[in-house]
Amino acid sequence: MKKLDEVAELDRGWRDRTLAPRDRLAAVFNAGNQHEEDQPVHLRVTDTTLCATTCAKEYGNPCQNFCPAGVYEMVDDGNGGKRLQINAANCVHCKACDIKDPYAQITWVTPEGGSGPNYQAM
Repeated sequence: MKKLDEVAELDRGWRDRTLAPRDRLAAVFNAGNQHEEDQPVHLRVTDTTLCATTCAKEYGNPCQNFCPAGVYEMVDDGNGGKRLQINAANCVHCKACDIKDPYAQITWVTPEGGSGPNYQAM
């Protein structure tokens, strides 16, 4: 993955769409995602301050874009900065975060009890 200062702004030639944009959270809902609320966390981030500082500056927090379910969000921390918020219940267990994280800070582990998307019902 290249750092932000190593790439030029891309002109993708995007046009106005006549179709409504795809909604990530609606897609997660349609996947039939099921998690127990009290299960141990299956997404672990080693250093969340790295996300708000170095990763934001060098890569623009790519976790917000490569996660198909919108699990990773940079939100206001109340002090004028940003912090990482993990919406683990949305996870569709694709492991993109474990693979694409430029600093290898995110570790995906198998959830307890086999919860997650109901792929047979899709």
